Amino acid sequence: MIDSELRRRLAGVFTALVTPFRNGAIDVPAFEGLIATQLAAGVAGLVPVGTTGEAATLSEAEAEEVIRIAVAKAKGRAFVMAGTGSNATNLAVSKAKRARALGVDGILVVTPYYNKPSQDGLFAHFAAVADAVDIPIMLYSVPGRTGVEIAPATAARLAQAYPHIVGIKEAGGKTERITELRRALGEDFVIHSGDDGLTLPFLAVGADGVTSVASNLLPREIVALCRAWAKGDAREARRIHQGLFDVIGHLFIESNPVPVKTALARSGAISAEVRAPLAPLRPESLKALEASLAAFEISGNL
Repeated sequence: MIDSELRRRLAGVFTALVTPFRNGAIDVPAFEGLIATQLAAGVAGLVPVGTTGEAATLSEAEAEEVIRIAVAKAKGRAFVMAGTGSNATNLAVSKAKRARALGVDGILVVTPYYNKPSQDGLFAHFAAVADAVDIPIMLYSVPGRTGVEIAPATAARLAQAYPHIVGIKEAGGKTERITELRRALGEDFVIHSGDDGLTLPFLAVGADGVTSVASNLLPREIVALCRAWAKGDAREARRIHQGLFDVIGHLFIESNPVPVKTALARSGAISAEVRAPLAPLRPESLKALEASLAAFEISGNL
């Protein structure tokens, strides 16, 4: 049984933070400004060093710096859930231990990428992490990035064996997965949408919140959507969802986080710089993104 206060803290909007760069280095002032904007908008959580944060291209020292800044700036105002996944189990364990030592509230652990382990291999991987740290753990299933999906039965087996495995970020793009996970895991286990465009459908069938890319750019709007649904105002939630639909679609016109960084740069918040092998948006993608952003702003930001 998950503690009710922890479950409350894990509901709502968690922002999968981008890592701003300038001239090849982490842009600390820009990152701090981004966090301040998120906190002012009322997000429930911050997720540094995830896929959106280009964790795969950060050095160990850089990853620790990003986590340290997020913890210091959150100051208890938001749940800090650091990404600590790896395709090597021993590295995932060491990352989890370091994140715990840096003071995070919990960790997000992605399925191992490239290896394509069996469900037994996935269980052993996540079990090793859970044996190593005692803080809340959220599983992360994103088969489009990793080539493997966490079966609902495997998630349930992990949750039963380790009470501090408390949630899952589901980014498989299928609404039926939420029903399958809810059936397997019960009502207390936390489920986050990992697909911004599916947040409202996922909430409607049993999700508790979203780990969002779009909230880097539009935190107030994503928070408003989740709060409207939580209050039972389905009409308002649908209105916000429909207003955001085109913008969110264009935030994934190319590989994340290239479009959202480009959009944030347009607003002056950060540089659009990404690390190789990512590349700047192609001209046709940039044109489409800018058109959707302009239309959204003309509509009065909902």
